[in-house]
Amino acid sequence: MSGEDLESRGAKNRGINSSYVIEERETQWTSWLIPMFVVANVAMFVVVMYINNCPKHNSGAEGKCVARFLGRFSFQPLRENPLFGPSLSTLKKLGALQWNKVVHKHQGWRLISCIWLHAGLVHLVTNMLSVVLIGIRLEQQFGFVRIGIIYLVSGFGGSVLSALFLQNSVSVGASGALFGLLGAMLSELITNWNIYTSKAAALITLVVIVVINLAVGILPFVDNFAHIGGFLTGILLGFVLLPRPQFGWIERRNMPADVRVKYKYKAYQYVLWLISLSLLIAGFTVGLVMLFQGENGNEHCSWCHYLNCVPTSKWKCDGT
Repeated sequence: MSGEDLESRGAKNRGINSSYVIEERETQWTSWLIPMFVVANVAMFVVVMYINNCPKHNSGAEGKCVARFLGRFSFQPLRENPLFGPSLSTLKKLGALQWNKVVHKHQGWRLISCIWLHAGLVHLVTNMLSVVLIGIRLEQQFGFVRIGIIYLVSGFGGSVLSALFLQNSVSVGASGALFGLLGAMLSELITNWNIYTSKAAALITLVVIVVINLAVGILPFVDNFAHIGGFLTGILLGFVLLPRPQFGWIERRNMPADVRVKYKYKAYQYVLWLISLSLLIAGFTVGLVMLFQGENGNEHCSWCHYLNCVPTSKWKCDGT
């Protein structure tokens, strides 16, 4: 129906209930949950450093505590932790992800607690800046419920994949949740393709950012499986939680103020929603069953370890 037809019909029906009714309007939410997540991560880091108490527990074998004027909040020697943070033993005690303790000590809560811990001040600042830049924009567009679910479930998904493939490592950080937000941005762009301008440029930019960040993950001591698990979870959750009704977004600028349009979802959005929800349920079911049965993901994928670290003449991938 053309804009003129809609205008004439709207004029005839003034004062009468129109057959074109808006079911959903674009809303700009105030972002508060993402800032709360940032505050929670910073507060947790302060608690970790308080408990770590380097001056009391440091043996001196690796050197002196860094920034000793901070007292019990001073950092471990840089030779031990170059990220300006606590000791490994403190992170383990407070909930770092360890396969052995998750599977054999029944401490499944570590799959969640590790998301709120960071290896050091550098780790914390880089993660939180990225979360703010990405998360606030998404929360303003889609609200705190959907973005909160994506953040938390993506972090959990990253932990599950990490525990399946890195059974001799200790992992901490909000990177899985952060990559979940990146994945959600990508799927949101795809599923709402028709309502955007400069689509190709936006898609290319986002893909380049994701590829660069995943490429950094193949360096040693970076948990790329948490990145990949969070990213895949975020993509699927984006297709489930972030589709916008398409009909009316483009045409509404040409419509008179008294004629309102009923927004509808496209068929491809329903298909993506169903496939993504099915993959999410299947993926978490299989992953958790394998994890708590003590399965090693590397035994089912002989090349997957290269996704986490690629050995070169400069470093090995065995932790040395």
